[in-house]
Amino acid sequence: MRAVPEDPIRLTLLSGESFQVDGHGYLSDPADWTEAFAHYVAREEGIDLTPRHWELIHWIRDEEADHGVMPDARFAMKFLGGSGGKQAGRVELFELFPYGYVKQAIKIAGMRQPRAWSTG
Repeated sequence: MRAVPEDPIRLTLLSGESFQVDGHGYLSDPADWTEAFAHYVAREEGIDLTPRHWELIHWIRDEEADHGVMPDARFAMKFLGGSGGKQAGRVELFELFPYGYVKQAIKIAGMRQPRAWSTG
């Protein structure tokens, strides 16, 4: 059985910026993303964005722009882990985004909600 897509929701920030999101708060069009949107979603998720958060957020957006698809969590772990490896990246990923890559990092980075996902 195929799921019926949810009607988009219009989200307007205090700054007056307006975004179309799905029923779970993911942007309908990643091209509409702004840092104000990221700050709003991060606040809703209880996250204070640090420079390290921003590094990952911009990396996600750059990877999607360069390759046409969102990077999988295991690549994000590799990015974060650097010379410490994927396991070090996994630990840091969950320190930065305690409820997970898709639930928080992908949403804050303004990506569409994926249908299925590997957790790495």
